[in-house]
Amino acid sequence: MSSSSTTPQASPQATVYGYPRQGPNRELKKAVEGYWAGRVTAADLRSTAAGLRRDNWRRLAEAGVTEVPTGDFSLYDHVLDTTVAVGAIPPRHRAAVDADPLDGYFAMARGTQDVAPLEMTKWFDTNYHYLVPELGPDTVFAANSAKAVSELREALLLGHRARPVLVGPLTYLLLAKPAPGTAADFQPVTLLDRLLPVYADLLADLRAAGAEWVQLDEPALVQDRTPAELGAAARVYRELGALTDRPSILVATYFDRAGEALKVLARAPIEGVGLDFTGPAAANLADLAAVGGLPGKRLIAGVVDGRNIWINDLERSLTTLATLLGLAGRVDVAPSCSLLHVPLDATAERDLDPQVARWLAFARQKTAEIATLTRGLREGTDVIGAELAANRADLASRAASALTHDPAVRARVAATTTADARRAQAYPERASAQRARLRLPLLPTTTIGSFPQTAELRVARADLRAGRIDREGYRERMRAEVREVIAYQEKAGLDVLVHGEPERNDMVQYFAEQLTGYLATQQGWVQSYGTRYVRPPVLAGDISRPHPMTVDWYRYAQDLTDRPVKGMLTGPVTMLAWSFVRDDQPLGDTARQVALALRDEVDDLEAAGAAVIQVDEPALRETLPLRAADRAAYLDWATRAFRLSTSGVRADTQIHTHMCYAEFGAIMTAIDELDADVISLEAARSHMEVAHELAAAGYPREVGPGVYDIHSPRVPSTAEAAALLRAGLAAIPAERLWVNPDCGLKTRGWPEARTSLENLVAAARTLREELAG
Repeated sequence: MSSSSTTPQASPQATVYGYPRQGPNRELKKAVEGYWAGRVTAADLRSTAAGLRRDNWRRLAEAGVTEVPTGDFSLYDHVLDTTVAVGAIPPRHRAAVDADPLDGYFAMARGTQDVAPLEMTKWFDTNYHYLVPELGPDTVFAANSAKAVSELREALLLGHRARPVLVGPLTYLLLAKPAPGTAADFQPVTLLDRLLPVYADLLADLRAAGAEWVQLDEPALVQDRTPAELGAAARVYRELGALTDRPSILVATYFDRAGEALKVLARAPIEGVGLDFTGPAAANLADLAAVGGLPGKRLIAGVVDGRNIWINDLERSLTTLATLLGLAGRVDVAPSCSLLHVPLDATAERDLDPQVARWLAFARQKTAEIATLTRGLREGTDVIGAELAANRADLASRAASALTHDPAVRARVAATTTADARRAQAYPERASAQRARLRLPLLPTTTIGSFPQTAELRVARADLRAGRIDREGYRERMRAEVREVIAYQEKAGLDVLVHGEPERNDMVQYFAEQLTGYLATQQGWVQSYGTRYVRPPVLAGDISRPHPMTVDWYRYAQDLTDRPVKGMLTGPVTMLAWSFVRDDQPLGDTARQVALALRDEVDDLEAAGAAVIQVDEPALRETLPLRAADRAAYLDWATRAFRLSTSGVRADTQIHTHMCYAEFGAIMTAIDELDADVISLEAARSHMEVAHELAAAGYPREVGPGVYDIHSPRVPSTAEAAALLRAGLAAIPAERLWVNPDCGLKTRGWPEARTSLENLVAAARTLREELAG
């Protein structure tokens, strides 16, 4: 073990668990995509990555962070990095990884035309996606510390105190799924005996490279864990703690309260524990006192919210920290989790009202808050008096702002009734009316909404922002794209069409920019997965809809075809989940405000002739609280908000919804409670698992399990799509089964999208013939 064990009453230090990877101008995205396209060499990609790491560490040190994280930086995903570090390469990717580790790494993430990628799903209740490890009884682990050691040495050579970061062994196994061909009831956690020696090797290598501390992230411990899983956690850290050739171990938990796992960590022979003290995780304070604290241990106190962008209440955090000083041998100050989940720098937002901008804290501002709190804790509040006064003024400004209180909006929410959130007709009556109106074939085909966002579309948006074209010129460019998208869908033989959403920069931001109470950022990028970055809008105040948002685009597209065109909206839960949402009122209240604004839009679309209206809720599952005790209340307001937005339509208007890349089993009852007429879901990477889950739950309405994985560049063949449809038909009757991709086509190119959709339509025709024969 390292000689840097904790000393009681050691001086508090500032640290972070992780930091945004992309760079101030998304340099990492450009370098990785350039490498994929052959414009950037592997050496240049690695050089760009090293430069971004160097700049991150320098900025952290300049801000007052005295111990920087290493290993949190990733070219694609940190869970995939862990898969490489423990040698758990799926057999179908082994040859590619052996031939070229970098190309093999990206093949696991994205797939190739011949080899499917790893499945992707949400990282706990965030909007970050990780690549799911595939493990089976035959999995052989082997330590590969090259990345972890290399990045640690980089930081040490630059003069930083550095703490390597790895996904902890228990979280890694609990996040994994059975490998293809493995029995569905196989539990990856049974591989713990094989995995722990590999972690021992990794720890030894890191110590040899100069690590004094290592951070093992165990966010799975904040979920409800069985006695057996808690026993496994105790064993993991008893065995790792007993090693002599290792750095000091910090086990980091975040996103919620540690609950029963806190007792396990308090008793474990490890040197440090990281706890979240924000939001529902504030309960960790009382729980920590109840277990007798962490005497002799280092506590990383996550008092600055690492997932939202509002300024910290510094005085409240100092009160929490002062209490914690008596509960641990050493208390260091940190964000609640990695700062990966927030944008880089609020000072880049020059278009925001200066007073509103003072309410915001992105990664750099949060780092400054952590440094300020550390100084106050270490030296007393007098030394940060000016910062405290400015913080009080900014908090008061936000609380008193007219932006945050609209009496008309609040009165409308208060007047809603239970009946407003229920369709007037039961589903069987609606289904009959919709079939009579739409007259669709068996296994109707459609897409999820967006079509490829081409370079020409991005240029048009840039031209509009720069004033090179006016608003009408921009609209004409978008109308030309709609004409092409409609014509293509008719030619391909799709049954229910979309207008392709060329005018939408993002499925949340597009609506946020047209609703009161939202603020838009220009540089507020956060990573969703791989090279996909999004700019979540800021939901700062009360929400209303001043004017229709999509009706003109729907009318234009519908006038081009006799086939039904879907009205396309983003649902209220997703509008919250994919925004930085206000934290000064209950989420359910904010959701009802958004739902009423969307209800106005749904009603206007129906009045314009829309027979099919899709209200997407991909975030319903990801926002599910991590603790079961908190879920019923969330699902109640979330499903009610969806129904409030959609329940004003006639029986013959078909309401669709869509979800993607999540584990749906925990919300089957809620999916039914949405009362949508048709739901489309991701199913291609998970091999139609969700169709069977819906069938087992007795789901009674229509379902479109995806047969085309749009997050991979590979094109599914007609035979492959048909095979997936047959698997879907084994669970869902043909009269209730739709045929569609997993998700929107925004990130794909036209050539692959065309071929994939044509294969999808051909597969549907093949199955219709089989069913008719």
